Amino acid sequence: MTYTLEGATGTWEIVVGLEIHAQVISQSKLFSGASTLFGGEPNTQVSLIDAGFPGMLPVINHECVAQAIRTGLGLKAHINLESRFDRKNYFYADLPQGYQISQFTHPIVGSGVVEIELSDGSTRQIGVTRLHLEQDAGKLLHDQDPKRSFVDLNRAGVALMEIVSEPDIRSPEEAGAYLRKMRQILRYLGTCDGNMDEGSMRADVNVSVRKAGEPFRTRCEIKNVNSIRFVTQAIEIEAMRQIEVWESGGTVDQETRLFDPGRGETRSLRSKEDAHDYRYFPDPDLLPLVVEQSWVDELKAHLPELPDDKRARFQTEYGITAYDSGVLVAEQAMADFYESVAKGRDGKMTAAWMTGDFFAALNRTGKAIEESPVGADKLGGMLDLITDGTINGKIAKEVLETMFETGEAPLEIVERKGLRQVTDTGAIEAAADEIIAANQDKVEQYLGGKDKLFGFFVGQVMKATQGKANPAIVNDILKKKIHG
Repeated sequence: MTYTLEGATGTWEIVVGLEIHAQVISQSKLFSGASTLFGGEPNTQVSLIDAGFPGMLPVINHECVAQAIRTGLGLKAHINLESRFDRKNYFYADLPQGYQISQFTHPIVGSGVVEIELSDGSTRQIGVTRLHLEQDAGKLLHDQDPKRSFVDLNRAGVALMEIVSEPDIRSPEEAGAYLRKMRQILRYLGTCDGNMDEGSMRADVNVSVRKAGEPFRTRCEIKNVNSIRFVTQAIEIEAMRQIEVWESGGTVDQETRLFDPGRGETRSLRSKEDAHDYRYFPDPDLLPLVVEQSWVDELKAHLPELPDDKRARFQTEYGITAYDSGVLVAEQAMADFYESVAKGRDGKMTAAWMTGDFFAALNRTGKAIEESPVGADKLGGMLDLITDGTINGKIAKEVLETMFETGEAPLEIVERKGLRQVTDTGAIEAAADEIIAANQDKVEQYLGGKDKLFGFFVGQVMKATQGKANPAIVNDILKKKIHG
């Protein structure tokens, strides 16, 4: 379904392109040996190159190049065997060199594509224009002193991948889906951790509006949006602002804007610079970057299984639904956990317990799956107890809850609490006789056509056996006794 916004003059369409800045996972920076660890004391991870000392020569980080190529391959993009670094000249307090080393005309990765899935189940392909490597800038701190600003250069020189999409996005939902999918791919590849709250992934959002069938109108760029929720909010707010400008007879100026989520508005920062404003020229200290096709092939051969491939395999191999497989492959650790449990077991049953009670327990305890007190072996052990009839589903819920509290093995809990399922037909028959005798009026109503009352009898027998009776046996015995 086409997403549109209504203005005073009719229907408008949103056009969005995203520039994602993803911090490369590497131990050192793009052109220096300084550490990239997050959270260090200010200015403790700064080399002479990062600080802009004269005469310091940059040396390309081999692993950062490999990470960019892996990302390009994961995006099904063209890898350019020859690329080049340029100097993007501008002055800012957190950029000591007075220029940023970036790739402008010759990026390391060319066009690619990302498939997104929307809430109605439909899919769309969003084009990727390019991916290039560049240095990050430092960070200004404005809240340390009432009269002065401070600069922390720990982040200066950290390798970034700037991933530029085509203007193919047509709604806030599509933008959110694209960002989530891109984050998922990067995390699977191990090329960026995707922690938007730490600034290691952020987005510049280019927004314009147009009437149906029109060519593109002027766009505005919203800088450094650091959450998916804020990206979707900013798109709608900025689009409505532009619609109001056009409909009032004004003209939208191409400019850079800031999104203020507190006020629910975008504000002008500066007029949009063109490439010539930055005086790009090839960096004289760096030769063109040339990589061998054989190296690219080797990197491709060792790529992990990507989310879309894993999702399709889970559906085929374990017989689970597209929805469940989508939930389970959302994070690599989650998918690995599921597969560890599902191997040799019922894949549907495993998926139902993981996406239901297991995830609910993780949420309740505030733990990520990597921190779960119930490992794959223990969850699998609990499922085995259900399968072999030691416990039923209701008892299993109690066992799982106790496992989260104590970390005990499932069989230990069953034995300690006396939770073994009652399969003794004599005990179940005695309970059934008692319930039937005490509820003759309901028996008559059930036999008279009120089929739903059968659930009442099952529930009463389960209650009488403290939930330990085998539900299948209870059903059989009750049917025989009531129907004679």
